Amino acid sequence: MHERVRALFDLAGTVALVTGASSGLGRRMAETLAAAGASVVLSGRRHDALEQTGQAIRAAGGRAAVAVADLADRTGIADLAEAGGKPFGPPDILVNAAGVNVRQPAAAVTFESWDVTLAVNLTAPFFLARALVPAMAAKGWGRIINLASLQAVRAFAGGIAYGASKGGVAQLTRAMAEAWSRRGVTCNAIAPGFFPTPLTQPIFDDPERAAFVATQTAIGRNGRIEDIDGITVFLAAPASDYVTGQVIFVDGGFTAK
Repeated sequence: MHERVRALFDLAGTVALVTGASSGLGRRMAETLAAAGASVVLSGRRHDALEQTGQAIRAAGGRAAVAVADLADRTGIADLAEAGGKPFGPPDILVNAAGVNVRQPAAAVTFESWDVTLAVNLTAPFFLARALVPAMAAKGWGRIINLASLQAVRAFAGGIAYGASKGGVAQLTRAMAEAWSRRGVTCNAIAPGFFPTPLTQPIFDDPERAAFVATQTAIGRNGRIEDIDGITVFLAAPASDYVTGQVIFVDGGFTAK
């Protein structure tokens, strides 16, 4: 029984491609998947930052490689789909953690800022997943993990483009699950609350604002980076074989209040 339970969360022999792996939640999720046994391909725009993540993973005994890509560029999506399978073989797990939040009020949103937000947050996850699904389906097993947000269901000031993209991610996740789950490829999304990451730095730079946000949760605190570990392994591992099309809020109960 103990061996069976351990096997439910064992990622040995799998390959994971993680976008946005140079910092924040993407980096933490990549490190967590590696610790669970996956060989991890780290993607982002900054080679040096990705290599730092890779070095940390290798120093802990894991396997990691780097694939630089700009997901705002459509050719970058195709290039990453190809490059992501070179170091360790075709990915079994895709984590779409790359994200952009320009934080503009509605009157300040431009076509350019709108386009880049949707390109990175919504377009890239779909087309990258679609490119990787055939190899997953040929094995009869695959995992797609998207990153949604509180703004998939809540409207925050200065977040109209970001919120639109993350609301799209929530529906995209359900549509991906409908399209591919019968072929063995599940798709779910994690919707984080307020974690200290580069995307949320403006909030945590203001202690009063960070403290106020913490009061809006049921638990009474903001997220710690390690709070993402358990759900990451669960959604990537055999333990979640019968879970698909779900948006799981890891927010300390923010959306429960």
